[in-house]
This record gives sequence, structure tokens and C-alpha cells, in this order.
Amino acid sequence: MQLMLLRHAKAEKAVPGLRDRDRKLNARGQGDAAMIAAFMVRHDLQPRRVLVSSAQRTRETWDCMAEAFAAAPVAYEDRLYESGPEAILAVIRELGRSAPALLVIGHNPSLYDTARLLLAAPEVRQLDDGLPTAGLVVIDFAGQGWRKLALRSGKLARFVTPRFIKDAKA
Repeated sequence: MQLMLLRHAKAEKAVPGLRDRDRKLNARGQGDAAMIAAFMVRHDLQPRRVLVSSAQRTRETWDCMAEAFAAAPVAYEDRLYESGPEAILAVIRELGRSAPALLVIGHNPSLYDTARLLLAAPEVRQLDDGLPTAGLVVIDFAGQGWRKLALRSGKLARFVTPRFIKDAKA
């Protein structure tokens, strides 16, 4: 099983009168989301199912990526917005179904905390600097389905950010 946790791409700053969940991606965020999708395709990180927070910026992140993964069914989930790691794990266990590769697009700090809960002790240190916007954490599991997903059982397969991709091209 492979779990891909993606923090939404860079969004507009909060402004008075605009609900947080309605914030849209800015131009950098749109480009970063497309860049992460291209990286995923180049490295054969193909989600078989996608779970997306219902917030505007996560939906737009997926919109910028969706063409690369047209065959993956997507579900928009309110429980991924303003939730803690326990709620995210519950959604994964419930909605992941039998998909061997699952992409979850959500928010910090809960997505970062979820990744840290799932990684085995030595691997978790690689996330010490946090999870920036459009940061992707790929965790491999030897388990038998998402319903039995256990804490501290994952192996970090990849941790990539838009900055890493840009620096690697330079």
C-alpha cells in the first residue's frame, strides 16, 4: 500500500470578510501543483484513489493535477478540513477502500502530524523541517488494507517539495 499525503499548494493570503475555506490558489500555487503532478508521473506515483479536503485551495490543487491522473476516482471530504490526525486517519481507513495507492490532499498542521504518526521512528526525522505548501510525503506500508492502517508502521518512500524539484533542475 502506498499513501501520498499532499499539502495544498500556495494560496492567497487571508483577507477580512473571506472565509478561510474559500481562499483560492495564487499563481505560484497553480504552478507548484502542476509541477508536483508532473514529478509524480515521472516517478510512477500513480494514485488509484484521491481524497481531497472540501476547501477551495485543496480543490484547486487537485484541479491543477487532475489531468495527469484522470483515471483516479476522487472524493471531496469535509472531514479533511480543520481536522486532526485522528479524523484524517478515520477518513483514510473508511474511504481508502481497496486502492493500493491513495492520494490525500489536505492542510497543515494536521497532514504533517498524520505523516509523523504513520512513519516508523527513524524515518520521522526526515520531516523535522515541516511540510511546506505543495509538499508531498509518500509512505509505503506492508499492511493488508487501509482499514488496518497502524501507527508507526510506514516507510518513507519520498519527501519532495516544489523547491526541491526546482533546485534539482538547476
